[in-house]
Amino acid sequence: MRKFDTKQLTLAAVIAAAYAALTLCLPAYGAIQVRLSEAFTVLPFLFPAAVPGVAVGCLVANLLSPYGLIDVVCGTAATLLAALWTSRIRHRALAPLPPVLCNAVIVGAEIAWAETGITPAFWTAFGFNAVTV
Repeated sequence: MRKFDTKQLTLAAVIAAAYAALTLCLPAYGAIQVRLSEAFTVLPFLFPAAVPGVAVGCLVANLLSPYGLIDVVCGTAATLLAALWTSRIRHRALAPLPPVLCNAVIVGAEIAWAETGITPAFWTAFGFNAVTV
């Protein structure tokens, strides 16, 4: 387990606060999302200490999500996974790929399930949401 110094902990806290504030100030929920704060998930490429900041900021923002507990768990997990994956990327051009893929698959499935449940319409809704999230 890696220990954080004061500077890294402060950076994580500032990122968490900025992520949550940006998400809550701009409309960032629904089938078609433009969550500008999700751009923070590329920060772990430059600053590995950003991983917990991005995850905590997403958790705080998702506590007010209209999708409820599923978004708190799955949405936060998607962002945490994307941040962890991004921190391990070696090429700058590939840094945005983990957040895009994680959100498309996890959040796309989450919203599709919330809209349709386990019905034949799930896959159509998933395809739409995976592209629009």
